[in-house]
Amino acid sequence: MERISWNQYFMAQSQLLSLRSTCTRLSVGATIVRDKRIIAGGYNGSIAGGDHCIDQGCYVIDNHCVRTIHAEMNALLQCAKFGVPTAEAEIYVTHFPCLQCCKAIIQAGIKKIYYANDYKNHPYAEELFQQADVQVEYVPYDINFIDPKSDQKRRLVEELIHRLEASNLGDEEVAEMKNAAHALF
Repeated sequence: MERISWNQYFMAQSQLLSLRSTCTRLSVGATIVRDKRIIAGGYNGSIAGGDHCIDQGCYVIDNHCVRTIHAEMNALLQCAKFGVPTAEAEIYVTHFPCLQCCKAIIQAGIKKIYYANDYKNHPYAEELFQQADVQVEYVPYDINFIDPKSDQKRRLVEELIHRLEASNLGDEEVAEMKNAAHALF
């Protein structure tokens, strides 16, 4: 059996954390790591005990949900709350950090950022990371490490869709099933 890389391992942790997100606009997870050890994790959600987007809807001002605290910030605040130093640490994030999180990451002394998805990558955030000598690396998340049979499942679904297209089933029904299948993969 092949072991997954450290990058895939920590990115998988961030993906798992993102499943706890309470914001309906985007699910994000972040894992802070030092010396190959997880020191904190966070996801985007409301303040502890506060109203959640999934229950009350997003509170949007200037096209931003202000109800949520971003995943990166939650992970950093967890370190602050429990007195865990972040200097020289690394952070794994499911999405490229926003400008405000970028500044917080730099101020916390984190020296390397790994992200799995581009998301409104702000040019000034990229410039600030460069100025602060923070390395930024794209690490695509590979579900095959978590589900080794995902390729087989995808091929089976594609074959079933192909057979449905060749059947007498209505085009609209096939299109619905095809869209649902693509959404799963």
